[in-house]
Amino acid sequence: MVVYDNDNGSTPPASADGVLLSAKSINKDFAGRKILENINLTISEGQIVTLIGPNGAGKTTLVRIALGLLQADSGTIYHHPSLRIGYMPQRVHIEPTLPLTVIRFLQLANRQDKELMSATLHKLKISHLEQHQLAAISGGELQRVLLARALLRNPQLLILDEPAQGVDLAGQAELYQLISEISAVQGCGVLMISHDLHLVMSSTDEVICLNHHICCHGKPEHVSTDPAYLNLFGAHASESLAVYTHHHNHEHDIGGSIKEPDND
Repeated sequence: MVVYDNDNGSTPPASADGVLLSAKSINKDFAGRKILENINLTISEGQIVTLIGPNGAGKTTLVRIALGLLQADSGTIYHHPSLRIGYMPQRVHIEPTLPLTVIRFLQLANRQDKELMSATLHKLKISHLEQHQLAAISGGELQRVLLARALLRNPQLLILDEPAQGVDLAGQAELYQLISEISAVQGCGVLMISHDLHLVMSSTDEVICLNHHICCHGKPEHVSTDPAYLNLFGAHASESLAVYTHHHNHEHDIGGSIKEPDND
């Protein structure tokens, strides 16, 4: 595999203007089993791309290759020069007996920029969790802490592996909306992994349906009616895709519950 990162004098793809990350003709086998076959992926500034597919489809493997954590058998990867990536993993194991507060955990990512730390905690509505033990917070709170950790790198590209895992339905919608707002305000590209197209319909620009190869791709509303998508997820998939825009005039707390209005 060839990695174009502009730090080794190699020549990037001709179409690299505005491109943060590009993967071309990526192939990967494990123990003789084809995991990824001829995968192409491009993410540009301000663009949100979502990978969907069943368990074992190769989504996390593709992300690990894109991050440089795993070597592909063949293909090319291009990173924008000096690309700053904020990565939110699918899960982290927190040892219950480890005395680690939320703020100490986040300082491992960025100790120097206190202004950015304060602004990020405020943006994600987790300022009140600073002194809480990381092992004692809820699943929804932990996902926001992990997102905060990714944002503290001041990234040009956010890579989020199942960012709403362990969060209830209302909280998931709120979190995806927040990710969309972050991309719009900061102009960063976003690559997300999700199982649920209906949850990301209103907060993604392009969907790539992956099952070891790219089954279909395009705008969410187009993918939702593509025969390859329906064949992969079942005939009832389109019935559940009344586009999940989540228009509302209320707010949720970070656990997903509707907050009582302030009558003061």
